[in-house]
Amino acid sequence: MLFGYSRYKLKKTQLSIGFIIAFIALTGFEAVLAWYVFARTGEIAAFQIIVSLFVLYALTFGFHDFKRLDRWMRKKIDADRLLTTKDYEVMARQKDPTVQAKHYLVTWMTHVAVFLSVQVLFFGLSGLDIHDSANYLTDLDWLGSESYEATPYDNQTFHSVSMIWGIILVVDTIVSATYVFQKKDKKKRGA
Repeated sequence: MLFGYSRYKLKKTQLSIGFIIAFIALTGFEAVLAWYVFARTGEIAAFQIIVSLFVLYALTFGFHDFKRLDRWMRKKIDADRLLTTKDYEVMARQKDPTVQAKHYLVTWMTHVAVFLSVQVLFFGLSGLDIHDSANYLTDLDWLGSESYEATPYDNQTFHSVSMIWGIILVVDTIVSATYVFQKKDKKKRGA
């Protein structure tokens, strides 16, 4: 709330950036506390995971998405005074199918890398060694299980997070593929 008021109403860009940094820092502190509680108790709550994922998103994909949202807000509020020529150039470039394809391919590959890293972490925290992990990855019958007992995960939270995140990854894959494999207009030469 303070961010929007200071940025769009008061037109104090530096102050608004300070509010965003403070918000992310406080949320990051919450994530650190959540993982500290996990280290001490061995239990993790869905809220802890959500906060941690939000911080991860804010520090990775969120920056690009926030910049796009900010340009859109500035255009809707007062295009003449809030947007620069560079902003209009960036907005035009973001509509280019080749730029979109590259962006979605990079973000999808990053998403896959983060997902796989978290799966390695979850397998490790569940006490699996490389051979146990390989057995689970070659026999995927456990994927349909509603309970964590038949899965490689040590608790229901790891299982639930992995299943939900897996669905999100599939959706992200489909969305990203529509941009990566979209038909690109080829400009006619000499015309």
